[in-house]
Amino acid sequence: MELKWLEDFTALAATLSFSRAAEERNVTQSAFSRRIKQLEMWLGVTLVSRATFPAELTKQGRAFLPVAQEAIRNFYTTRDALRPASKSQNQTITFSALHTLTVTFFPEWLNEVKERLGPLRSRLSPDKGGIEENIGTLVDGESDFLLTYAHPSVPVLLDTERFPYLVLGRERVIPASRPEANGPTLDRSISDASPLPYLSYGDFSFFGVALNKMFAARPSFETRIVHENTISIGLKTMAMAGWGTAWLPQSLIARELADGELVRASDDPSWDLEVEIRIYRHASAGRPIVESFWRAL
Repeated sequence: MELKWLEDFTALAATLSFSRAAEERNVTQSAFSRRIKQLEMWLGVTLVSRATFPAELTKQGRAFLPVAQEAIRNFYTTRDALRPASKSQNQTITFSALHTLTVTFFPEWLNEVKERLGPLRSRLSPDKGGIEENIGTLVDGESDFLLTYAHPSVPVLLDTERFPYLVLGRERVIPASRPEANGPTLDRSISDASPLPYLSYGDFSFFGVALNKMFAARPSFETRIVHENTISIGLKTMAMAGWGTAWLPQSLIARELADGELVRASDDPSWDLEVEIRIYRHASAGRPIVESFWRAL
């Protein structure tokens, strides 16, 4: 059972529309429908009749709605009561960030902000692996800011009026592999019309979605997945061990490229992926330290 399932259900009960409720909850309609189904499976009953338009709550759904609403209120009331109202907590800024950014970007960037803002205390929420899950940490109030990559091919399901953002920088993601005597692995694969041994991010992570769309636009290109990991650092170590080719942030492998431990897998720059580094926040008034931080940015 997850609290967000209950919140999804109450949103659906209020709108009686899967599409509108999904928009309110800042998730795709398919993900929203999947979460409602998971709640129904957990309860063992059907909560929503999908045979009508607009949707209707079943008898069990109508009976469960006040229980769900009360459970949500109790969870948040209890959380607020349990949290210590300490000065240190009030001054702590919580970030949700993609794992790679916590290694390549976050430390030095936060130093730059500290020079303008003064001393601060920060906390990182762990990378959830999937795009929607990471966005959910901001929507659900688990974090003050979301630090993420952005690219036109990967929709960020956030209303920019409710969740404004700033562009903090840019990153180049390049195909890389261990050096081989017979040349760049990606170029050789294309020349030989053979599948490329590919270190994949999976289908639901940011880079996974962006790369799948890039590959789909090149129908003559074929990959053979040999390993999957949503974390760039994990794919980097596999590439260095000779398992295949991975698309990696250039800042993450700068030393390995300079030392020759890794090389570009293609001489063609059209295989590179240019992404923005963005920070999102919730537009509603936050704690004073959150507002001060945003002004400093």
